Amino acid sequence: QVQLVESGGGLVQPGGSLRLSCAISGEIFSISFTSWYRQAPGKERELVAILPRGGSETYADFAKDRFTISRDNTKNTVYLQMTNLKPEDTALYSCNAAGATASWKGFNSWGQGTQVTVSS
Repeated sequence: QVQLVESGGGLVQPGGSLRLSCAISGEIFSISFTSWYRQAPGKERELVAILPRGGSETYADFAKDRFTISRDNTKNTVYLQMTNLKPEDTALYSCNAAGATASWKGFNSWGQGTQVTVSS
């Protein structure tokens, strides 16, 4: 079983920065995709950024030039660096990972999420 645990959320003022982390654990053979999503109250979940293995990251329009997704393969940890945060960025941020386990089964796992609140 593959588990994802997010951390790093919190309350930040407009214009501030946060770095979210997503620790991935389990018997993993390989991770094909890692991504961050967010869901604000009363709204649908939306994709923030995706990072394919060996590929280039892709961002939602609202995240371009402000957010950066990265991955430390030695730690199996995915990060989302967020800068110039705005009140409309307030949401529950969740990470997702897809790939293959050591027993050669596919997985597509989610974390529980970390709350980001942008307010003065």
